Amino acid sequence: MRLKEFLTEQQLSDVHDALDIATLSLPYTYKLNQLKNNDFYDIYRFGVALAAVRGEDGDNVNPYKPKFYPESDWGENQVVSGFDPKLGNVVDKALAKVNKKGKTVVSTPGSEEMRDTYKDSLLKPFKGYAK
Repeated sequence: MRLKEFLTEQQLSDVHDALDIATLSLPYTYKLNQLKNNDFYDIYRFGVALAAVRGEDGDNVNPYKPKFYPESDWGENQVVSGFDPKLGNVVDKALAKVNKKGKTVVSTPGSEEMRDTYKDSLLKPFKGYAK
């Protein structure tokens, strides 16, 4: 058996990039010229915007439609959260290691419920069967 009968070579002219293939095989495919793939916050907000647009279109599946904002209150800032009361000091030291500083407390020291949260159990306690 000769080698050329089972070995094939791909020619460089046959190599395609992703957009060449997408034009033929993926319906309704769009390149978003001002949405870069290296800013994860913008990508996340775009995903939320897609969901908002779908939710606002006609079906009225969900009557609660919060207002969509292009940026969240925290923006692109990182958030660190935990149950350790010393976490603030740890964050300060870690920021110093990467030559950064500054943090803003955005929560209460303890875990609390929202004011309108019903805290009592909906289940009645079982006192046992009558003897």
